[in-house]
Amino acid sequence: MEQEILPALPGLSRAWEYVRSRAPFRPRLAVVLGSGLGEFVDTVEVVTVIDGRQIPDFPAATVSGHRGKMVFARLEGVPLLLYQGRYHYYEGHTAAECALPVRLARLLGCEIAVLTNAAGGINADFRPGDFMLLTDHLSFLLPSPLRGQNCEQLGPRFPDMSEVYDRSLRDCVLAAAREESIPLHQGVYIQTAGPNFETPAEIRFYRLAGADAVGMSTATEAIAAHHCGLRVCGLSCIANLAAGMSGQALSIEEVQVNAVQSGPTFRRLLRAALLRMAREELPGADG
Repeated sequence: MEQEILPALPGLSRAWEYVRSRAPFRPRLAVVLGSGLGEFVDTVEVVTVIDGRQIPDFPAATVSGHRGKMVFARLEGVPLLLYQGRYHYYEGHTAAECALPVRLARLLGCEIAVLTNAAGGINADFRPGDFMLLTDHLSFLLPSPLRGQNCEQLGPRFPDMSEVYDRSLRDCVLAAAREESIPLHQGVYIQTAGPNFETPAEIRFYRLAGADAVGMSTATEAIAAHHCGLRVCGLSCIANLAAGMSGQALSIEEVQVNAVQSGPTFRRLLRAALLRMAREELPGADG
């Protein structure tokens, strides 16, 4: 597949050539570690770390807490590709650049992409420190990462988006949450452009549109991942209440503090979910 795809996508081609020559194995699961989850790398067997700044045509990560590292690791024998941090549209990257990591993961052999983030709670039942399993998303006023020339070998020009978030993978996460006695909501995530937080009027509008949580990432990656054949799972840590819901001004410091405080539980949930996915959805992944 790669030889057919890469001439049409020269930036991805150069990145793939660089990384595949350094990859110690074929990963089966790719995980984008959002805010508060960077330390998950400390809980696995790290084999190789690649600095994203050294990868041709990869943008630089500029957000505090997003280290821009690609980590090849094993979790109880399961081969993983972990991204410590991600690229955000508000940093000035294009939507296609934000999608580079998941597309590269697919070329490297991954079959599942697990996308994590810190989000603001819109659903009145949510509280900071809760977790939400994504059932669907809204991409609000953002360009599609598929905009521009399409490569049919990577995915169709007009991909169906009826079920971006794989139902079987969701079942794995729900089972893992029960196993770990971790309460887990389910809901719809909305991605906005950022970097400003939303207004109370916007949050009321998003709630009417069916959104349960809001953030500035993930939907763009999920669209690209689904397009290129990755099975997608999404998980949010509710790090704050959205604008107008608490009577307090919003700050990135609050988001970061709550994400870090929820980190140990989030890491425990992620670990259990990955092991269950490997066991039930990827036969032979521990080999």
